[in-house]
Amino acid sequence: MKWKEKCNMLSSENTVIGFIGTGVMGRSMAGHLLKAGYPLVVYNRTKEKAETLLQQGAEWADSPLEVAQKANVIITIVGYPQDVEEVYLGEQGIITNGNANTYVIDMTTSNPSLAEKIDVEAKNRGMFALDAPVSGGDVGAKEARLSIMVGGDKAVFDEIEPLLKLLGTNVVYQGKAGAGQHTKMCNQIAGATTLLGVCEAIVYAEKAGLDPKNVLTSIESGAAGSWLLSNMGRRMLDGNFEPGFYIKHHIKDMNIALQEAEAMGMETPGLSVVQRLYSELAEKGEENSGHQALYKYWQK
Repeated sequence: MKWKEKCNMLSSENTVIGFIGTGVMGRSMAGHLLKAGYPLVVYNRTKEKAETLLQQGAEWADSPLEVAQKANVIITIVGYPQDVEEVYLGEQGIITNGNANTYVIDMTTSNPSLAEKIDVEAKNRGMFALDAPVSGGDVGAKEARLSIMVGGDKAVFDEIEPLLKLLGTNVVYQGKAGAGQHTKMCNQIAGATTLLGVCEAIVYAEKAGLDPKNVLTSIESGAAGSWLLSNMGRRMLDGNFEPGFYIKHHIKDMNIALQEAEAMGMETPGLSVVQRLYSELAEKGEENSGHQALYKYWQK
């Protein structure tokens, strides 16, 4: 089927968006779509987390199956790869029960191989899949300035890109199915090792008897400056360990990256160290803290 025969450009008049996963980031992301005028059907395992969206006019669905029956564009951002597989390919899943010509976009950070599997299964059902993980945390989601890394068929991306630009300011097509997830692994590797450096710099400043906030003011505008240094560094010093990104999810992402790197024959010594430190924190009960709680490793 030719693309121009399949559908017109997606708009609020011919599109109902399903959104599965209304947690810390998903709730804000779904809210932007509502504000843009799109009818929205939402599902989350804990209905209370969708209450704000329901008050704004979203429709509740009792299962992914119900979302699949009501929406022709479905976005997911859930916890773990096993959750992604269940939401897409389980008995109540959106590919299992969805209609032909439905677009499905998984924005969870997940396995590249699972993204490839979903792409194949979607095509078998006459559906169109993208893997589109995001970076930017809770703040980026609230301010609609996420970085979105997209894998899948380029023609599908071209049709969905306007919707993605309602959620992020840096939307980049990376290649075939799984390419978005591989790009997110690059992001997680760089982010994890950078955050380790931020923590070590702050602890060093403290032990040297310096005012660490003054130190941040000096170094954040130099060559060492980064978003993580300026934002997560200040959260650490303010004692703010609320999750924009959970430690338990960061561990999940690092494990995926380590597995993928090993499969490619690549050593990742920096990532391995950070994964070990986070795992120790999780064992001490910090798994639901924000990833900036890596700073607590030194507070023994």
